[in-house]
Amino acid sequence: QVQLVESGGGLVQPGESLRLSCASSGNIFRINTMAWYRQAPGKGREPVATITNGGPTKYADSVKGRFTISIDITKNTVSLQMNSLKPEDTAAYYCNAKLLRVGDYSGMDYWSKGTLVTVSL
Repeated sequence: QVQLVESGGGLVQPGESLRLSCASSGNIFRINTMAWYRQAPGKGREPVATITNGGPTKYADSVKGRFTISIDITKNTVSLQMNSLKPEDTAAYYCNAKLLRVGDYSGMDYWSKGTLVTVSL
């Protein structure tokens, strides 16, 4: 019932920027944490950036200083601003939300379907 819908992926050249957004919808009571993960070919899914409602942000070392995660809690939307993109940033990017729906006893994980980001000449 809860849906996470991404936008903003695509093909860019090295050094350029992209902004990913992920909007969650459904009978959401509270979002505890939202995050971005990515999975490159031949590799496992890794966390890129996380943000906790009322808490700190955290970034993978490979993107720190280049990527910025932000959340608009009133819209249940998380964004990822990606600057100075490198070919090694090429991956499928996934939005993750740890949230409680109305009536839930405990929080659950929800995932977007993923969007491709390709950084290449």
